[in-house]
Order: sequence, then structure tokens, then C-alpha cells
Amino acid sequence: MRVVMQADKVDVILVDMTQPLDLEEVRSLAASNRNVVLVALGLNEHRQDVIRCGRAGFTGYVSRDSTVEQLVKAINDTIAGRLACPEEISGGLLRALFTREPEITRAEEGQPLTKREGDVLQLIGRGMTNKEIARELGLSVATVKHHVHNVLEKLSLPRRAHAMRRVRERPWLAS
Repeated sequence: MRVVMQADKVDVILVDMTQPLDLEEVRSLAASNRNVVLVALGLNEHRQDVIRCGRAGFTGYVSRDSTVEQLVKAINDTIAGRLACPEEISGGLLRALFTREPEITRAEEGQPLTKREGDVLQLIGRGMTNKEIARELGLSVATVKHHVHNVLEKLSLPRRAHAMRRVRERPWLAS
């Protein structure tokens, strides 16, 4: 994701969610621009997707089937600090806010990891190389590479470094 801000003051950034996106980059953008409102554009209106975007730093969203008028209203609402969403989404947001259960987070990340993938992710979090992981678990390096690939795919992460950061932030992912 490439962000160029040349205006004197940026109030809102619309991020196209229909394209492949690294939410870690969005999280960094949100952290470094706390006064800018991030709106997820074209979001699938599913509880897990909305929660994932909220945790990444988005403060509003526009569903894929919204009209231009609804887009304008969503931007204005987000700037004003309001979020209009269906009841099942708002209920899911409240549950996610007040509970930090591993099952909820694991479900929002995608497919659950197998036990072996969890073992591999845990060792990735400790900064181990594929060769070191293979030695530790008694596996071939090729098998470890296969597990690493699956972990990255299931967690929708582009690189191993992102997996390392993710498991350090949320150690229950590897359990």
C-alpha cells in the first residue's frame, strides 16, 4: 500500500478493501496519523471483516453495495464519530471489544491452524529459521517450509516477519 499525503491537511483516507491489502500497513498508517479518519471502502459486511478492520485502525466502513449517497453519509458519520451498521455487526463489535477470547480472534484471522502449524508459528515467533524449526520439531526443512506457507496463507500475511510480529502480539494464535 502506498500512501502519499501532499495536502496541508488530510481529514479522511478511503482505503479500497476490494484489493489485496496488508492490514499491518494500515495499522502503522493509523498509528502515525491519529487525527486522520480511515474508512474501509467496499468492505464485505461480515462481523469478522468489520472487527479485523477496526483492530487495524479503521474508524468507519462502506459496504460493497453502498450507493454514492451512502458513501458520503458514512464519511460524514465517521468524521463525526458515529458508526452506522447492522445490529449483528454492532453486537459483534461489542463482544470483540469486551472479550479477548482466542477463539474469536482465531476465527477472524481465517482458517484455524493445525497443531503442527501452531508449533511452527510459535517457533517463528521466537525468531527461529526454517532449519532451526526443522531440527527442533524433528521435521525436514521442506516440511517446515510447507507449514510456514500454510501459516502465512491462513493468517493472510505476506511475509514471515509479519507472522513473527503477529504471534508476539497475540500468542494464543499459536495454541
